[in-house]
Amino acid sequence: QVQLVESGGGLVQPGGSLRLSCAASGIDFGTYDMYWYRQAPGKQHEFVAYITSGGKTNYASSVKGRFTISRDNGKNTVYLQMNSLKPEDTAVYYCHAGGSDTWGTWGQGTQVTVSS
Repeated sequence: QVQLVESGGGLVQPGGSLRLSCAASGIDFGTYDMYWYRQAPGKQHEFVAYITSGGKTNYASSVKGRFTISRDNGKNTVYLQMNSLKPEDTAVYYCHAGGSDTWGTWGQGTQVTVSS
């Protein structure tokens, strides 16, 4: 039932910034913890960040201090602000809703490429 649509990816140079968005529908968005994951070619999904329904955040060590997750419950949208981007950040980025009824549902993802 849940639908997730990621957007905002693109090609940026090292040190640049990008803001990703994920629009959710089909759920009571404000009650769900929201997650960002990424997947590079040939690699498994990697946890990036999450934000609880109450606004508490946590980050993977690899992105801590560079990425910021936020949410706008009025727009049913979660964001990922990415600064000081590195080539190692190149991946397809996915959002995910943390609930038993949403665990198996993923969006199409958005491609982030960091290259000179």
